[in-house]
Amino acid sequence: MTRSKNGYQWHEEYDGATVAFMIIGAALVFFMVPGLGFLYSGLARRKSALALIWVVLMSTLVGMLQWYFWGYSLAFSKTAKNHKFIGDLNSFGFRNVYGKVNESDAYPEIAYAGFQMMFMCVTLSIVSGATAERGRLLPHMVFLFLFATVVYCPICYWIWSPGGWAYQWGVLDWAGGFLEIVSAVAGFVYSIFLGRRREKLLINFRPHNVSMVTLGTGILWFGWLLFNSASSLSPNLRSAYAFFNTNISAVTGGMTWCLLDYRTEKKWSTVGLCSGIICGLVAATPSSGCITLYASLIQGIVAGVVCNFATKIKYYLNVDDSMDLLAEHGIAGIVGLIFNALFAADWVIGMDGSTEHRGGWLTHNYKQMYKQIAYIAAVMCYCAVVTAIICFVLDIIPFVKLRVSEEAEANGLDEDQIGEFAYDYVEVRRDYYEWGVDTDNMHGSDNNNQDTDSDVITNTKNDILQNKISHRVVPASDMTVETYLPYSASSNENNDNGEVNEKRISQDDLELTPQPPHEDSISQS
Repeated sequence: MTRSKNGYQWHEEYDGATVAFMIIGAALVFFMVPGLGFLYSGLARRKSALALIWVVLMSTLVGMLQWYFWGYSLAFSKTAKNHKFIGDLNSFGFRNVYGKVNESDAYPEIAYAGFQMMFMCVTLSIVSGATAERGRLLPHMVFLFLFATVVYCPICYWIWSPGGWAYQWGVLDWAGGFLEIVSAVAGFVYSIFLGRRREKLLINFRPHNVSMVTLGTGILWFGWLLFNSASSLSPNLRSAYAFFNTNISAVTGGMTWCLLDYRTEKKWSTVGLCSGIICGLVAATPSSGCITLYASLIQGIVAGVVCNFATKIKYYLNVDDSMDLLAEHGIAGIVGLIFNALFAADWVIGMDGSTEHRGGWLTHNYKQMYKQIAYIAAVMCYCAVVTAIICFVLDIIPFVKLRVSEEAEANGLDEDQIGEFAYDYVEVRRDYYEWGVDTDNMHGSDNNNQDTDSDVITNTKNDILQNKISHRVVPASDMTVETYLPYSASSNENNDNGEVNEKRISQDDLELTPQPPHEDSISQS
């Protein structure tokens, strides 16, 4: 950089293709964030659909601010040469983060910092799925800022900074298997502190919009291709190889999960297909730039099987891991790291023309296995302990309690935390009786009918019960009316005389297929 009478000028030369590759890669990694929001939103119930999109996007904003503030410096400070555990604050606020760090670099440091920033944003977005339908949003943002500082940044330094202990030890983690593990473990621990959703509010729960789940998965797959391939930091043979490895793992993962679900349900599950694809992509994250193509085919199958059965872990541990973070991200990330020990090849790792490593068992480097296992154990244990400490401290502070009230959970996070709704009829239905009722249209009354709103409400309830309506879903044209259903004969609230007590159930909790009314649908015991 030189200074003339009109100002400073930079004279460093960069490889244009490399800079463009990194910037486009960063943009596509960011594109994964809204995809994750759509995925989570579709998997939840409609009354909390918008809140999950909000929390995913806001977590990205928090991550970007933290990364600029001190995150990048803690993870990649160029003055922390041999700190082993974490960087320093020399690059606080992107201080002196401009051009080349080394003369041989083909890109400016700020391009690399921006690319790595998106990786942390995706990690925080994955964690945010733990708030599903019961987590307060503001306390979660505080949690994410602290989590990024004391969990993500140190572990990122371990493996990707030249001064980190895992980097120096030769652990293989191509595009961030650690970020999949920390997001899963942190989300699982956060779910433990939140507690389970109220069972009585989970009436026949199912994803409310599978089309949105599919859209989100497609966006994630699209972004993941450069998430993995751009980790080479330049367009070369290794980046192209990682691109194809990622695809193969996703393909076999999706097929395997879908077949496993068909084995039990005899249906071709779309949600199962999407889950398998994501497991394959997650497994490819640490391994796509290290293992052979045929190993990726095997990896997808193994990830599909292991992760499918790993979804049972949350039931055994009685943890409401609502988005299956542990199974689909944590276990799949571990599978990918183990495959590095088994199938990493020195000739694949050397495809970028600059990296030297002996590979794994495939190329007779048998000690790579214990390094990978030790790394996995260190990441999981550190993340679990520190995340638990953060959650415990926050949850004892009154104004940052992690969970919403039971009433708020029943109403949905869209109403309680956002004040807006993903679907207009949800808001219309809830405010219907407060707005008043058109008595002419509802009862065919003439202009002389002067019934009050309260009378109409009472009449409407009575009409529903007297007409013995047993439909379990309100038609689209009647979405403004809440459904009042009798308790079943097995309900504890039926009285001794067999009389029916009125039960008010939100439409969000009723997803069963409409059934024809029966004469004795109310009185049967």
